[in-house]
Amino acid sequence: MAETLTTITGSKAEQYAALLPQIEALVTHEEDLIANLANVTAALKEQFGWLWTGFYLVKEDELVLGPFQGPIACTRIRKGRGVCGTSWERGETIVVPDVEQFPGHIACSSRSRSEIVVPVFKNGTVTAVLDVDSEALAAFDDTDKHWLEQLVALLRF
Repeated sequence: MAETLTTITGSKAEQYAALLPQIEALVTHEEDLIANLANVTAALKEQFGWLWTGFYLVKEDELVLGPFQGPIACTRIRKGRGVCGTSWERGETIVVPDVEQFPGHIACSSRSRSEIVVPVFKNGTVTAVLDVDSEALAAFDDTDKHWLEQLVALLRF
């Protein structure tokens, strides 16, 4: 069966509200984690056009690059390093309006200006993070935090 995605225009909240049920339909009947993560990153990139959208998976003592859409990325990130490692360490979503102002930011792409990182939990433990970068300053806000946290809750790790 061919998967389809219907992108819409409208407010950010309206776009998420239309996208989330489509993502849920994509991941509900597919058991393969990598396939689901790949489809989620593609759907987010297609709907919003962000610079970079992807997952880092917790493997032992570091985050390892998983499925993504966008420019070449950092492959491994230590706990507590950069926005991704800090989100993993704290177990909370981090919204960064200007990456140049984030202490210890890891510049995988010089084009990235703002970022949001959302931890993914399984049984109370962070198992991955969703990382999204934009070329625009202050591209992410509480609306993104709300909807992206709902999105990652759909994933079965």
